[in-house]
Amino acid sequence: MKALLAVLALAVLLTGPPEFAGDAGLAEHWLGGREVDVTMRSAAVGGEVTTRLLLPPDWSRDATRTWPVLYLLHGSGDDHAAWTDHTDVAALTSTVEAIIVMPDGGRCGNYSDWWNQGRGGGPAWETFHLTELRRILETRYHAGNRRAVAGNSMGGMGAMHYAATHPDLFQAAAAYSGAVDPLTYPKATESMWLLCPGTDWHNLWGDPTRPNEVGMWLAHSPARDVSGLRGKTLFISSGDGDSVEQVVRAESKVLVDRLRDAGIPVTTEFYSGGQHAWPYWQRELRRSLPALLNAIGAGTMAR
Repeated sequence: MKALLAVLALAVLLTGPPEFAGDAGLAEHWLGGREVDVTMRSAAVGGEVTTRLLLPPDWSRDATRTWPVLYLLHGSGDDHAAWTDHTDVAALTSTVEAIIVMPDGGRCGNYSDWWNQGRGGGPAWETFHLTELRRILETRYHAGNRRAVAGNSMGGMGAMHYAATHPDLFQAAAAYSGAVDPLTYPKATESMWLLCPGTDWHNLWGDPTRPNEVGMWLAHSPARDVSGLRGKTLFISSGDGDSVEQVVRAESKVLVDRLRDAGIPVTTEFYSGGQHAWPYWQRELRRSLPALLNAIGAGTMAR
């Protein structure tokens, strides 16, 4: 009996917390073809979270190889279904040798581990995406170690934040109308809470007007420290056709200027007009996808 208990204890150490051991706490809902929703219990977020996957055309459960990964992050007010609901990403990537990962990031999650007035605790979206979810992708879906990340609006901030603060995890990043420098317009971040009534926006990163809390805003403003983006394939785009686009365009230009001042190459597309809306993010995904896929060795997209 002691020997059996020792073996079980070792198995838990090797596989992580019990909720992530094997298939415990994980459910799949196949939507047809290569599209599957994966729902898992997240200790970091504090509940069940769903991620939509588009698997490679030759993926199989018993494969002996791994595939590179492209994360697509949604904007505020959306969820894991946003990219497949509003774009043709499934058709675009039908021949791509990569796992397309579209996780829920919370309506106002901001791809961050929340401060919660100094108490910590959930939701911890960054920990969920880059630790818990990554572990499941690698152990169950054969995800490899080549990764790109892209997103729209709030997801654009998340993409650049993840790539900058976890430079060992990502080879490429793209932001479409991304809120990539929240400290430039903190009121714009605060206004997002119209989508999340009953939640105090100070729980996210604190109050930027307080000297002892502004550091959290700096840490989540990718433009404030671009060193982690060096050596990556980068793409940044936005329009100027409505008030929201004008804000994110200003934030995007702050990031681009600082990248260029640091001698870090970046591809940009600052177009006239354009709304803060899915038809433009669909276009920018198409425009940037070849470079993102090339950076992770994932082949070419469908024509």
